[in-house]
Amino acid sequence: MKQQSKQQTIGLGLAGLGTVGSGVVIALERNADLISDRTGGNVRMAVEKVLVRDPAKPRPVTIDAAKLTTDWREVVDDPAVAIVVELIGGTDTAFEIVAAALKAGKPVVTGNKALLAERGVELFALSREHDTPIHFEAAVAGGIPIIKTVQESFVGNRIHSMIGIINGTSNYILERMTEAGLDFAEALREAQELGYAEADPALDVNGWDAAHKAILLASLAYGFAIDPERVHVAGIEQVRPTDIEFATRLGYVVKLLAVVREHPGGEVELRLQPSFIPKSHILASVHGVFNAVAVHGDAAGESLFYGRGAGQDPTASSVVGDLVEAARGLHSEHGHRGFLPYREDGRLMPVEDTSTAYYVRFDVTDRPGVIAQIAQLLADAGIGISGTHSPVDPESPDAEFVDMVFLLHSCPFGQLSRTLEKIEALDCINSAPVVFRIERL
Repeated sequence: MKQQSKQQTIGLGLAGLGTVGSGVVIALERNADLISDRTGGNVRMAVEKVLVRDPAKPRPVTIDAAKLTTDWREVVDDPAVAIVVELIGGTDTAFEIVAAALKAGKPVVTGNKALLAERGVELFALSREHDTPIHFEAAVAGGIPIIKTVQESFVGNRIHSMIGIINGTSNYILERMTEAGLDFAEALREAQELGYAEADPALDVNGWDAAHKAILLASLAYGFAIDPERVHVAGIEQVRPTDIEFATRLGYVVKLLAVVREHPGGEVELRLQPSFIPKSHILASVHGVFNAVAVHGDAAGESLFYGRGAGQDPTASSVVGDLVEAARGLHSEHGHRGFLPYREDGRLMPVEDTSTAYYVRFDVTDRPGVIAQIAQLLADAGIGISGTHSPVDPESPDAEFVDMVFLLHSCPFGQLSRTLEKIEALDCINSAPVVFRIERL
């Protein structure tokens, strides 16, 4: 009879005990036996040290007060801690914690997409130098295992594109604007009341939360570091009911869409913006706070990954999955785990060179000749017009200021941007034009 090996306890250092951190503790306690069985029946994970801002704050989980600290160094330096979990967010203290853990040879699990998108090059270099892995499944799309999919399941594929909805807060707001006719402020307030949006929702609605995730996916898929400053990002703050109504009438829905696509010359297109997508496309059916990523590989073809993109349980699920992988690798030749750059010639396509059709809304002073003035400048630039419309407010039929909508044929974004600068200079234009991409997916 085979003798059962002695049970091993793996100590965890947890930086952050907020929503996700508490979820991780709950999941580890709830599924302790299951996790042990799936790691060979001899592994137990124990939280040994926890970084918190206020040790006296009531929490949904019970942690021995002696294990709480307000000094992150105690988490990393504790000899009982074998794996460090960073869940505090931000890019300053979080960077110090992760860097110190890697230098100490302690594997790191993090869900911090901003940290990895903005300072990942430095951290992954430390990971290689100290042969200590970083696991970050929770950084993109909550409980959807998209990181492992790109790193492992698609390792034999050339990935042609990854197109997705990867911010649940924005998706919820846009859906409520569509279904309930709410304006942006009303839908945002509802999302905050339901806990889907933070008190400060800036990163969700301005597009940068999703952009950080898209940067990580693109880096993994195409093998080179991407500078966030070179990525085109536009949020949903300027979406109005008028835009939603037009999209609906034309057979589209408005989604905050991440587009990652490799072009034949090897350039990678990466952009994040509100877009019109056809109602017939599967991404149009992604509702509420759910996320979805459509991946097109040359061998696998089209695949769709769908699930909850945020929240305590889905994100904790990804963190615990990474913890199990980190535990399995503690006593093996795991090597580097994380971003493995393999291209020195990787290049982002300038957003000015990317082409789609467009929906453009102008705030104009309503007077004769306005449409002709705008149309002439578009014609001079060689940009075709497929339709124009100026909705009339029945409560103010003689309003001096109105919205004017133009639907434009496909052209390079740079060509459109230069033309819009000229149009904005017209004395009949009252504010910067609002642009939505019309995507062919």
